[in-house]
Amino acid sequence: MNLLEVDALSVHFSLRRGWLQRRVGTLKAVDGVSFTLAAGRTLGLVGESGCGKSTLARAILQLLPVTHGSVFLNGVDVAKLGGKALKSARRSMQMVFQDPYASLDPRMTVLDIVAEPLDTHGLAGRDVARRRQVAELLGRVGLPADAMRRYPHEFSGGQRQRVGIARALALGPRLVVADEPVSALDMSIRAQIVNLFASLQAELGIAYLFIAHDLAVVKHLAHEVAVMYLGRIVERGPVDRVLSAPGHPYTQALHAAVPDPDPESERKRVRLRLKGEPPSPLDAPRGCAFHPRCPHAFERCRVETPRLREVFAGHEVACHLDLVS
Repeated sequence: MNLLEVDALSVHFSLRRGWLQRRVGTLKAVDGVSFTLAAGRTLGLVGESGCGKSTLARAILQLLPVTHGSVFLNGVDVAKLGGKALKSARRSMQMVFQDPYASLDPRMTVLDIVAEPLDTHGLAGRDVARRRQVAELLGRVGLPADAMRRYPHEFSGGQRQRVGIARALALGPRLVVADEPVSALDMSIRAQIVNLFASLQAELGIAYLFIAHDLAVVKHLAHEVAVMYLGRIVERGPVDRVLSAPGHPYTQALHAAVPDPDPESERKRVRLRLKGEPPSPLDAPRGCAFHPRCPHAFERCRVETPRLREVFAGHEVACHLDLVS
């Protein structure tokens, strides 16, 4: 049974102007996204900035309202929950944010930051027991117990992210959404945090929805990958298959942008270069949203939106390309 099932999820924002706040348009930040995630597995979510990855993550966690669709966690549609029921469901799903400094209250000690979820849900013990709980969580992420007496500004970026991860683990979640958790860190620290995520998953059986720009990080950590473009998933499947034989031209371009560590191979590579910038979701192109930038676009791409279809076992691509004949 899947831990998380996202079905035709859409998040639309109404645009209003004037003192009467008349509606003048709709921004389709996420438009009909579906996928599943099994317990103890990692789904990597990749795509350019502005494609809807973070909006999708926040909608799954009910930090943003869902316009259409369902989000089933442990078989319960959390998009329909509210009040105490939603508060209870939040114990099973937590988030690690991109900026390890902005996500931590600078006025609070690490003890209070990590213990806050326990306090909110009435799970914290009294003084000594509360400290013991926090010390255990800090130890799990590789920080000493005496770190709880300090404030966020006293730590490095990597250490602050460890504090954020400890806080996310406090309620024993089954799903953790990690939104670009290593993009603000130095390269040498990124590997440590990625390895920490992997070890915690092996130890605790947590499922991750891992958002990233870095395909190397996704390849190292994820079991499956989904590629988003302008609010839709255009390709998804096993990470080794998708990244070794990408089927969608957009995925091919993302893959081609990753530097080859061998200088000789890097010089000989033929890159797939995209034209222009991603279009605005306020004025999305008709048909395939990628066709204005796609080097292979033909007439059908301009008038018909492609649907995901299986091209290999478990590997789906939303593209008309191989239908040209």
